[in-house]
Amino acid sequence: MSDTAPAPPPAKRPWSRAAIPIVLAAIGGVLLVLFAWRLPPFDTGVQSTDNAYVRGYVTIISPKLDGYVAEVLVKDFMPVKAGQTLVVIDDRNYREKVAQANAALAVQKANLANWDQQRRRGQANISLVGAEEESARAALAKAQADFRRAEPLVQKGWLAPTELDRLRLAVQQAQAAVGQAQAQGRVAQEDLASVGVNRAALEAAVAQAQAALELAQIDLANTRITAPIAGQVGEVGVKVGQYVAPGTQLMGLVPQAVWITANFKETQMKDVAVGEPVRVRIDALPGTNLQGRVERIGPAAGSEFAVIKPDNATGNFTKVVQRIPVRITLDDGQEATGRLRPGMSAVVSIDTRRR
Repeated sequence: MSDTAPAPPPAKRPWSRAAIPIVLAAIGGVLLVLFAWRLPPFDTGVQSTDNAYVRGYVTIISPKLDGYVAEVLVKDFMPVKAGQTLVVIDDRNYREKVAQANAALAVQKANLANWDQQRRRGQANISLVGAEEESARAALAKAQADFRRAEPLVQKGWLAPTELDRLRLAVQQAQAAVGQAQAQGRVAQEDLASVGVNRAALEAAVAQAQAALELAQIDLANTRITAPIAGQVGEVGVKVGQYVAPGTQLMGLVPQAVWITANFKETQMKDVAVGEPVRVRIDALPGTNLQGRVERIGPAAGSEFAVIKPDNATGNFTKVVQRIPVRITLDDGQEATGRLRPGMSAVVSIDTRRR
């Protein structure tokens, strides 16, 4: 046997010190990616985005009619109340149109009143013709009675035949008078009926004149442009003496009510629901956190509302993460909400941990 001992196994070579920073950098990169995408262990259940802005109803004030501006009663950024007069347009022409419409209405009302007189006259004429017919019938009855009494006298020779002829002619004349009275009665009835039909036309003319007057009064009222709601005006772009027409932008009006619209990535929308609590940080108010709630979630991605929609069925395809708009209402009683202005940038965080 040999007295030599077996050689020990070779020792494991320790890591090179130069490899340690590389490994640490790789681990750091993986952790950074997990943090950026909010993947475990960094998934806190809070979805955040800086693609958020303060929104509000910005109303553009425009006239409803044309004319020269007589007065501008507000200045830039002035607060106004609902119904407050902002601009006055020269109303002389519109006042004359109201006067003209009033005169036209008076004429039509006079025509309608004249119809009542014509109707009463027609009724009186019918009564007169009826009386004439009764008189003609009475004359006919007398003439017929005279003829019947004279006829036997002629047969007995007590009366000349010429007298019978005269009485026969009188009967015929009385019959003609009755027929004439009946015809006049029918004419009077038709005249009264035509007067009745004409009333509908006269009433329509009065209604038309009344509507024209109301339109003229509306135009006159529209020469005073008022604030539809309370708020604050923007820059006043109209000047005294300027000619304006419907559609001319005079100024903007912004009410006090504001909300937040946040555009979240579609990958963040899994647990976002209406009513969840929200924290809002406004870029213009550093250090101020506002509380709110998810009010509504948009019905489609923002790309669906674009003027030119993307066509993913043509050309090379590059997947782009879409954004879903979320409307957030702010809680009442927060002093900082009075300093918000539409268009301000914000950072929004939605707490979805309850889901």
